[in-house]
Amino acid sequence: MAGLPTVPTHADGPWWQNAVFYQVYVRSFADSDGDGVGDLDGIRSRLGYLELLGVDALWLTPFYTSPMADHGYDVADPRDVDPVFGDLQKFDLLVAEAHERGIRVTIDLVPNHTSDQHPWFAEAVRAGPGSPERDRYWFRQGAYPPNNWTSIFGGPAWTQLPDGDWYLHLFAPEQPDLNWANPEVAADLERTLRFWLDRGVDGFRIDVAHGMAKPESLPDMDPSVIAQGSGILHDNAVDPRFDNEGVHEIHRMIRKVLDGYPDTMAVGEIWVKGDDRFARYVRPDELHLGFNFRLVGADFDADAVRTAIEGSLRAAGDSTPTWTLSNHDVVRHVTRYGDGELGVRRARAMTMVELALPGSVYLYNGEELGLATVELPEWALQDPIWKRSGHTQRGRDGSRIPVPWEGSEPPYGFSTTADTWLPMPLEWAPLTVEAQLEDEDSTLSLYRHGIEIRKTHPAFAGTEIEWYGAPAGCFAFRRKGGGLICALNTSPAPVPVPPGEVLLASLPLVDGQLPPDAAVWLV
Repeated sequence: MAGLPTVPTHADGPWWQNAVFYQVYVRSFADSDGDGVGDLDGIRSRLGYLELLGVDALWLTPFYTSPMADHGYDVADPRDVDPVFGDLQKFDLLVAEAHERGIRVTIDLVPNHTSDQHPWFAEAVRAGPGSPERDRYWFRQGAYPPNNWTSIFGGPAWTQLPDGDWYLHLFAPEQPDLNWANPEVAADLERTLRFWLDRGVDGFRIDVAHGMAKPESLPDMDPSVIAQGSGILHDNAVDPRFDNEGVHEIHRMIRKVLDGYPDTMAVGEIWVKGDDRFARYVRPDELHLGFNFRLVGADFDADAVRTAIEGSLRAAGDSTPTWTLSNHDVVRHVTRYGDGELGVRRARAMTMVELALPGSVYLYNGEELGLATVELPEWALQDPIWKRSGHTQRGRDGSRIPVPWEGSEPPYGFSTTADTWLPMPLEWAPLTVEAQLEDEDSTLSLYRHGIEIRKTHPAFAGTEIEWYGAPAGCFAFRRKGGGLICALNTSPAPVPVPPGEVLLASLPLVDGQLPPDAAVWLV
């Protein structure tokens, strides 16, 4: 990490306090070798674009050795690179060149489960019932599953081996859950953390950060939860699969390791109900940041968005709030807000709201181009949710289409083959990076300008906001300490803007008024 330029911030504090992170879904970002799948060299070839966009740090989804039952979240070796993505030398080159450009690199960590092809699980299957090897996972004997738990991907959370033992998998059967009561599990994760930290990574995104610990008694879920489906926010009072007290000891262990590597951090994927439950994960000796998905769950409505913001700030407490609108697991926000031109207008407005807030921001690759979630043909679907749900839930593939870079037809510069791992839409030619880069009115230009202003203008100082009075269907807040004003109009009519000089608007003002489905920054 020597020689990494300091990421500018508006206040003294750690680099991630105001950072703009950019999530790279590695399979879908850039393909360097023509196999239709993105890879590490592909990312390296596009670092210039990421520098131009102005992001401070990357989050790379799993690139580890994996049979790809869940596209890399089923890890067979957490300390090596899968050949489809490259090798350790290519990873080292990517980190070094990103650092030369002042971009930090954070990587996914998957501590809740392994692949069923992991050496530990293969040993457990061979060793048989009651063996020490099986104690690394959740194995139980019996004629029936140990409880009524269901998988997030659909179907039961238990699979029976031919010898009669059942094993737990909160996700796909190819992803057996680790038993964190076994000290070997913690020791192995520490080894993984140090392996990548010693290679210069700047931090980790912790997958299923609310899920690792399980109650020893394995109590049943409330039947009402099963009837409602898995959902995304888990209430521990009726769903014992997640948010158990023991998970905090795991995060304290991770924090102790990171504290030995200056300027490194961890952010957790935390799907929990209740701001008080969330706050426990970002205590001073646990996670540095936590994904609070309130904005993802909020409708495009000023009152709903304000409620989400207030709840997120309350949950963060004295820690740094973290904002995001999309990722590889959810419907892209252009689609959530209505799709088409309406969805893009609203997505642009919400991006300005997000960038105006104090704290760190996570962007998802392609959102800066205004990409929507794509309705793929059934033959193209690969997500395990599609199979596990009996082809009743289409899964997440539509939000994972490769990024369009240039040209007028697929694969738009993503690869040299049109046979990309997921098909790319014929109508994406106007959305490529090339098509938007020099267009001052494009969504890409809005992101570039917004990020630049956020990083350089003194109005973005301070860690608190205060709300203005606003017309129905609108809100306005001011950054205390810097003075930035952000106004959002979700009503059907234009509204007067607060007094001040306009820094940026998601749509042009009309006779000094803010149009519907728009946001503006003023000082």
